[in-house]
This record gives sequence, C-alpha cells and structure tokens, in this order.
Amino acid sequence: MLVVAAHPDDELLGCGGTIALHALAGDRVTAVIVCEGESLRYGRGGQNLNAHTMSACAKLGVADIRLLGFADQRLDSITLVDIITPIEQIVREVRPHVVYAQYGGDINRDHELLFKAVLVATRPPEAYIEGIYSFDTASSTEWAFPRTFNPDTWVDISQTLDTKLAAMACYTSEVRTYPHPRSLEALEHRAKAWGNQSCLGAAEVFMTVRRVFRDGQAPS
Repeated sequence: MLVVAAHPDDELLGCGGTIALHALAGDRVTAVIVCEGESLRYGRGGQNLNAHTMSACAKLGVADIRLLGFADQRLDSITLVDIITPIEQIVREVRPHVVYAQYGGDINRDHELLFKAVLVATRPPEAYIEGIYSFDTASSTEWAFPRTFNPDTWVDISQTLDTKLAAMACYTSEVRTYPHPRSLEALEHRAKAWGNQSCLGAAEVFMTVRRVFRDGQAPS
C-alpha cells in the first residue's frame, strides 16, 4: 500500500493506525512525504523532522519512506506537473493495490494541491490500483469551511491505537498540549469518537475516491 502526505506527521494523524494494520498483515507500506514541513515555522535549521519521520514510521512498520523535500507551504509556487511527476514515478515503481491520500478540502493549501496531484498520478489505466481513499488531518480538516469531509469507510484500529500514539510521540516538535487536536490525548479521543459511530473501540475514517472491481469480481 501507498500513503501520500504533504507534511511530516500528516501520514500519522490521518491513517497511522491503518498503516500499522497493513504492516501487521504483512503488506509492504510505502510512505511519501512531499514537503519538508518545517522551514516556514522553524527557520533554516528546523527541528530535524526527517529523523522524527524515520522514527515514527519505524514504529508503524513502514518499509519504504520517500522524502521529496518540497518547500513547506510553497506548493502553490510551482506548477502542478512538478508535483505530479515524482509521485507518478513512485506509483509506477511501487504498484500499490491501495492508496491513501490526504483530503484536499481542508484549510491547508498544500493539502489541496497534493490531493489534485495524487488524483492525476493514480489515474486509470494503472490496473494494479484497487482502491484510493482520502484521510482527514487533525487541526486542518475540521477547521475548514464548508466542512465537506464526509467519511464512508471506518477502519477498526483498536489494536493499533497505542502504536499510533507512540509513533506520534516521535514528532516532538509537532505534538501539542491538550486540548489541542494534535495532542496525544485528543488523538486518542478522536479515534474513539470515530469508532463509537460504528460501535468500534477506535477507528480511522476515510472517504472513498475510487474502488475498482476487475475480472468479474463483485463488491463484498
């Protein structure tokens, strides 16, 4: 499976528990982090987010991490094709069955542009892709207006919630104190609240972008 996120920790906020489930199931997971995520806030020296990403992904069981290094909050300063091209190359190399992409309707411009790029990079006829799902990002998706993230898929992460929180703790510069949405306590509450909607202990939620059933296979 492939997860594409704009900034370090976005991949974890939206689908860290689901990534860990894939890894436990023996799936090879590739994570693509498109922007460096720190220069705008922390200056040239940054907070060593690349190392945080490596530590967090190791806890989740990610086998392959691609850091593209685009400037933070600057995707609108380059042409969309320059974002699409490296993602498309990775898609064709990895040949994922499932793709998780950041929802493009929240308050972050990088998220919006990246989602459009992923849609192009994963367009048919790439026959190996069976499903594409978009995930929400705490402290970004829920602050948008209008609030258009309407999940249709719930993934039970009860067994991997602790792993997700431990991985998030690796992002020491990004974790906030409660009640901020990116605090560990709030992320736990969020997962449990999503889970409660479907009588699950904890869940991550997604919007289906595309599902493809081939060779006469019927939906199950």
